[in-house]
Amino acid sequence: MNIRTRLTAWYAGTLFLSLLLTCALLYHEVVPHAKAERAPAKSMEHDDDEQEEGNENENRELAGFIFWGTVPPALLAIVGGWWLMRRSLSPIARLTAAAEKIHEENLAHRLPRSGNGDELDHLAEVFNAMIARLDSSFQRVREFTLNASHELKTPLTILHGEIEAAQRDTSLPATLREKLGSQLDEIQRLTLIVDNLTLLTKADAGLVVLSEETIAFDEIVREVFEETKILAEGAKISVSLKDGDPLPLRGDRRRLRQLLLNLAENAVKYNQPGGAVEFFLRRDGAEAELKIANTGKGIAPGALPRVFDRFYRGEAAGNVDGCGLGLSIVQWIATAHRGSVKIESVPDKLTTVTVRLPLGG
Repeated sequence: MNIRTRLTAWYAGTLFLSLLLTCALLYHEVVPHAKAERAPAKSMEHDDDEQEEGNENENRELAGFIFWGTVPPALLAIVGGWWLMRRSLSPIARLTAAAEKIHEENLAHRLPRSGNGDELDHLAEVFNAMIARLDSSFQRVREFTLNASHELKTPLTILHGEIEAAQRDTSLPATLREKLGSQLDEIQRLTLIVDNLTLLTKADAGLVVLSEETIAFDEIVREVFEETKILAEGAKISVSLKDGDPLPLRGDRRRLRQLLLNLAENAVKYNQPGGAVEFFLRRDGAEAELKIANTGKGIAPGALPRVFDRFYRGEAAGNVDGCGLGLSIVQWIATAHRGSVKIESVPDKLTTVTVRLPLGG
């Protein structure tokens, strides 16, 4: 129950009790006087029928007086009070609706102010100041992340080149070259983290421009399906694809391919030896629906709401390589293409990722 309904109910209840009290007081005051005025009439020469009829008329007049003197004003007060409360509280509803639309991607927006200087106008001013501080904080975080990522690329590139050259030096002992190879893997992993973080930071700042072209989504899915079979060979994971009609859509081919590769790699990495990965592609109305299912440990119900958070890795990740940015990138790419991505999981049985994208050609 919202505050407007609650206040109206309290107001109506108060008026109803006041009405009952008013009626009781009127009855208590008027009826004894009426009886006192009729008492002398008993000694006058009137028959009983006329006296009884007169009493009934007086009672009806009294009831009518009480009714018309209390009920209509009470009803008018209830309706008028409801209208006044609705009008008085409507700015709160508008303020709430505007506040619900503000999120981290549109912090430049501000709540509307009435300009009349009342408490609600001051509350909107306070909220706007708070949003401005949040916007400034988000901007500083983005700038720091973007600058840090950019500065890290140069030393990582240099380290990668030097270690790669040293690894090719046959005069070095085999054990040392093996250690250099391990270090090279870690540098490549760190470079991937920096690249992904840079991409997400630029996306948050609106600096990533997606190309808009007509592409065959079913062809991209088949390409990724073939690459997934290669990735799954070592763990003897079976990979299958069930697709239907051609599915043309408008979007960025490179980014959509990145989305599919991230999901396919996860389906293989978080699987079990001898498991399975299944691709299901179909047309669902005006959308293309892709489901990628894998038979791994799954995701605990408590972790599902956080799987798209940056750097979040659930217990199922274990010692599997990763940095917790892949699904964040998947969600950004899907949203940028006016689509959606959803994950459902039954622990130790099946995990299914569903991607929906609008069709168009």
